[in-house]
Amino acid sequence: MQKMNKTTKLYGELVTLRTIEEEDIPTLYHLIYNGENPEWKKWDAPYYPLEPHTLDSYRSHELARKDRLESLEPDSRLIIEVDGQIIGTVTYYWEHKASLWLEVGIGIYDPDYWNGGYGSDAMSIWIDHLFRSLPLVRVGLTTWSRNERMMRVGKKMGMKIEGRLRKCRIFEGAYYDSIRMGILREEWMKKA
Repeated sequence: MQKMNKTTKLYGELVTLRTIEEEDIPTLYHLIYNGENPEWKKWDAPYYPLEPHTLDSYRSHELARKDRLESLEPDSRLIIEVDGQIIGTVTYYWEHKASLWLEVGIGIYDPDYWNGGYGSDAMSIWIDHLFRSLPLVRVGLTTWSRNERMMRVGKKMGMKIEGRLRKCRIFEGAYYDSIRMGILREEWMKKA
């Protein structure tokens, strides 16, 4: 099958989601790998180490991600932009593609944009786009009990806690729960 090279641009009230272009890669790289222990990583699954990359290996990784997309499949990662400035990314991944079990994620790498509604706006646009682009029955989100901001975003989206795996994440010597949230297509469409 032939790949589609389409550009995606989605507008919210506060943010724009758009395709990652070649010229965005250095900016994204510096936002993600900002220092030895970037602040954003303390909240985004810190129990998994940040995959080490040089700028060149990050560029290769990003190009390989795009190459893995199937024809007509929406891009699995878009930039979050505010007034032309890159602040993060939204993503999706297949937990089990054969049953259309898809999970979403968000990373706002610049703490100056935390708690301002940018994440909620980005997630709303993203979930809507995925429901409109794919024959999904459900969109899920997995986080951990210390990340209360992410759980609030999920709740704002109308997601329900579907599972809580108790004390299965360890960070800085303390145990936390893994939280599974989700929303069904019919719930999302009622909300929209």
